[in-house]
Amino acid sequence: MNALDNGCYIPYPNYYYSGRLRPARRNERRTDVPKHIQHPDYWKDGTPLSEIQSRGVGQIRILNEEEIAGMRLAGRLGREVMDVAASMVKVGVTTEEIDDAVYNATINRDCYPSPLNYRGFPKSCCTSVNEVICHGIPDKRPLEDGDIVNIDITVFKDGFHGDLNETFYVGNVDEKGKKLVEASYECLQRAIASVKPGAKYRDVGNIIQKYINTQGFSVVRSYCGHGINQLFHTAPSVPHYAKNKAVGIMKPG
Repeated sequence: MNALDNGCYIPYPNYYYSGRLRPARRNERRTDVPKHIQHPDYWKDGTPLSEIQSRGVGQIRILNEEEIAGMRLAGRLGREVMDVAASMVKVGVTTEEIDDAVYNATINRDCYPSPLNYRGFPKSCCTSVNEVICHGIPDKRPLEDGDIVNIDITVFKDGFHGDLNETFYVGNVDEKGKKLVEASYECLQRAIASVKPGAKYRDVGNIIQKYINTQGFSVVRSYCGHGINQLFHTAPSVPHYAKNKAVGIMKPG
């Protein structure tokens, strides 16, 4: 059920699609996260009040040692959940099945799946297939041979969010698809290598665009990297393109 054959399910009749992928049906949003697990402020009505209140300040928080330890724990648990999701990626598996596995793995670690009901998002992770840039909603479309799928996972543990994503091959991916994934990974490694006290956040975009252009690809300017701590999304903003106007200098913490 790829391309234009999606069982006549047309949830966005006036939307312009850039490729052949179409949404498929999906189950309703889960509301059964155990009460003993700490929930973020948006879990019930979808409104991240703490984020909204912090906007306009633009200040980049410096975390203390205890807060850094909280971030490390959330990040480590997020990586464990990602490994569970990665083991699910194969031809015929639906992205909703991957989402179910992510939900269960997150709950089993006494974490809340951060995407769930964030601004109304209906699932526990994002699964972006092929031409979908990011924030794809898991559904009942089976993965097909030759797909690439990015899985974006964030877990909320003891008041901190741990956020990560990774792109996977499904079956036999063509050379152009492999080159895209490998070039994007190299951009990530080069960007990480630039992270140190005194570096400017705006320079990260210069590093990424300089390399990706040599590989015959371009940068999506509509989305950017972001800070994370007790807030799911916060300062700084980190654009991935050159000559951006991001503010801020990296500091310990």
